[in-house]
Amino acid sequence: MSWKQVEILKSLLAKETGYTIKGGQFKFALTYPNYYRVGMSNLGLHIIYQLLNSRADTSCERFFLPEEKIAAEIERSNSALMSLETQTPLNQFQFIGFSISFEQDYFNAVKILKLGKIKIRAAERTNLDPILIAGGPCATFNPAPLTAIFDAFVIGEGEVILPPLMDVLTANQNLSRVDLLKKISQVEGVYVPAVREEGLGKREEVKRQYVKNLDEYPAHSVIITDDTEFNMYLLETARGCGRHCRFCMAGYCFRRPRNRSLETLQAEIDAVLGKREEGTGKSKNSSLLTPHSSLNKKIGLMGAAISDYPQINELCKYILDADLKMSVASFRADSVTAELVDALAKSGLKTLTVAPEVGSEKMRRVTNKGITEENVFTAVKLGVDAGIKNFKLYFMIGLPFEEMQDVDAIAELVIKLKNFVPEGKFTLSVNPFIPKPFTPFQWSAFADKKYLQSALKNLRGKLKKFRDVEIISESLKSAKVQAILSRGDERLAELVAQSDSPQKFMELFKAAGLDENFYLGAKSFDDVLAWDVINQGVTKKYLWQEFERAAEFKYTPPCFDGCKRCGVC
Repeated sequence: MSWKQVEILKSLLAKETGYTIKGGQFKFALTYPNYYRVGMSNLGLHIIYQLLNSRADTSCERFFLPEEKIAAEIERSNSALMSLETQTPLNQFQFIGFSISFEQDYFNAVKILKLGKIKIRAAERTNLDPILIAGGPCATFNPAPLTAIFDAFVIGEGEVILPPLMDVLTANQNLSRVDLLKKISQVEGVYVPAVREEGLGKREEVKRQYVKNLDEYPAHSVIITDDTEFNMYLLETARGCGRHCRFCMAGYCFRRPRNRSLETLQAEIDAVLGKREEGTGKSKNSSLLTPHSSLNKKIGLMGAAISDYPQINELCKYILDADLKMSVASFRADSVTAELVDALAKSGLKTLTVAPEVGSEKMRRVTNKGITEENVFTAVKLGVDAGIKNFKLYFMIGLPFEEMQDVDAIAELVIKLKNFVPEGKFTLSVNPFIPKPFTPFQWSAFADKKYLQSALKNLRGKLKKFRDVEIISESLKSAKVQAILSRGDERLAELVAQSDSPQKFMELFKAAGLDENFYLGAKSFDDVLAWDVINQGVTKKYLWQEFERAAEFKYTPPCFDGCKRCGVC
């Protein structure tokens, strides 16, 4: 046994409130393929943890990627990765679920399975081995590169898929592995690659499932700890975005836009503070509300664009009136309000984050971002008026139809902003655009390395004289790996199963003689795409029309009631 691992796990648990240790006939390992601090900042993990532990027959415990020193000790001692709650080895759980948000975490998933002494390949697991399930954005958008590892994929939102999936899994434990996979392949929103490949099931396409009424499903932090990236109590205001930004996977895959009612959010805040008994809100799942009367944290509002929430000013006032501070995941420059920025400043915010994404009017039309240069200046001015002098700006380079003069426009915009706020400090996060499935830009190429290098050099050169302007950028090698995996097919699945690092993956990729251009280059409408087996609701025809509109620099208005354009509604 790795006693150091046990010591660290118990130390982490001692700092938490709200965790669950319970009996249950079935043991579910909820796994986040990154470090504890990162995983505990993921709201989806909290939601699924409480959803599974609300079942009388299921005990859900958490697993995270251990730090390198601990991983090395686990290997040296020939022990296995253990759960946080009861320090139970991973290989003693019947079901193992991974929440996968980022392509780079594929390799961490492999590390965790190795440390947990779980057979990596689904084809090698027997009736005595656990069932492995993947959920989260990556599983929903393109499961193909992970099909060698996972038995099943949750396509969509767990609240509506996991209950029926668990019902089938727990009711059919007497079946063989093959027959059990056949059974779960019939659950709406569950994709089982082996069943489809062998013709064992009738489903040709798996339709994404999503929550229709968010008020019925509370979504907030369940476990409180200081050991997180954000160190705040997370509260989800909305899901989805109807803005039609053509690069944004979340915007297309989480349609339609859905808001929680102000009354429900107020009830959740009251429950958090112990002011209101559980069950007095509108949630039909009120048992999932967790009171934390000793809470002394910021409320972190989560959503695709917090400033788009229809009653954001009223919500800000309610939080501040409760003597709480607040923060936001993101907001849009064209819908941000003075009340929101003031509330953030009063909560101690020192840096205001804005995502112009591009610098030129042409590229604003290409991306359909829907904000103007004036909107960006207005957002910055609201920050200055509230006493904020630090700004973080997000930009992309290498977008479809982009030219170097569009990169110059980024520098020009930043110079204007710097002149507008001479005393302000600006941090620019500038990263390569990565084509994502189920977006109008899914057919676009990942930009050439030389172009990206020239664009970054050009940008740095134009801004180097400004001492208070800093540019940070992800490595091009890392972006390239993400781009390959993002649109990867099942030929990559075996390579991923053998890779515990991006470097190892690229070594295997080259050794396999695969064509980089196939994964990184432009695609045509008639090409068969690895993710065509998934039905997100948005039609392929609509996405192609949007790609053509981008080429023509045409604007597409946001979602509206009664709209039938994209297919989701």
